[in-house]
Amino acid sequence: MSNIGLIIEEKSADIGNFLVGRLLPFREKRAVGPFVFIDHMGPAELKNYQNLDVPPHPHIGLSTLTYLLEGSIFHRDSVGSAIEIQPGAVNWMTAGKGVVHSERTPEYLRHSDKRLHGFQIWVGLPKHLEQSEPTFHHTEANEIPVWDEDGIQYKLIAGEAFGRKSPVPVHSKLFFIEIKTKEAKKISIGKDLYGEAAMYVLDGTVSTDGNSYGSKQLMIAKDTKLCEFDMSENGTVYLFGGEPFDEERFIFWNFVNSDKEMIEQAKVNWNDQNHEAFPLVPGDEDDYVPLPKAILNRKP
Repeated sequence: MSNIGLIIEEKSADIGNFLVGRLLPFREKRAVGPFVFIDHMGPAELKNYQNLDVPPHPHIGLSTLTYLLEGSIFHRDSVGSAIEIQPGAVNWMTAGKGVVHSERTPEYLRHSDKRLHGFQIWVGLPKHLEQSEPTFHHTEANEIPVWDEDGIQYKLIAGEAFGRKSPVPVHSKLFFIEIKTKEAKKISIGKDLYGEAAMYVLDGTVSTDGNSYGSKQLMIAKDTKLCEFDMSENGTVYLFGGEPFDEERFIFWNFVNSDKEMIEQAKVNWNDQNHEAFPLVPGDEDDYVPLPKAILNRKP
């Protein structure tokens, strides 16, 4: 019997100068463990006149995880953080009761040709932290656990698995793992996973239960304990998941919460530009992403 419960094809959308592939949420599966939203950015070739410019925008009730494979993004937020994220590092921002941040091409790259490729992820917060104070943590690439085992390279980007723990300060039991192969290999890691699990194929192919899956496919496992598959040579996959929450998480625009009323209040606060609820971003105070008028009166 197959352990694959659902196969999701990456849905691409053009948002200006680069391509974003939406992996989660999906109508048949709104979350995997605490992961509620996953975008695959690029890979995109940006010319010297093209730049990433996402003006200040709000979040509540979640943590964002940014992980780049290529390129660079300069992050600013209302906590006061101002830092460049480069490949292999992790930006982990916890919105709690409300945070605002912007993401832009760094100044020194704005007039050069460049590439951008990576993941942007939202992780729901445990109910007791949904109204916590916002925080930000940057983990450098050389701090992330990386190890080789039988010719297979593992990287524990966030969370805990394999008896190891990433320094990224997550708020619930989860894992976000990169696996790379140079030669074809069999992977058997079910005993090291827990909760719910999904696998995204970035490069190469993955075979399991007599079926083969290629790039830009997301597979959701029925049972993490049966997580065994064959990877092709020069393969790269990402595994993410963990323990799901007891309560449903609602997603509406940039807001995530277990309480719809919190989302309704966040919509009003952002639309009214209530800077007590959503402070300005130091160094990026002159611009913001307006609340789309079409959703102002629509209920989550």
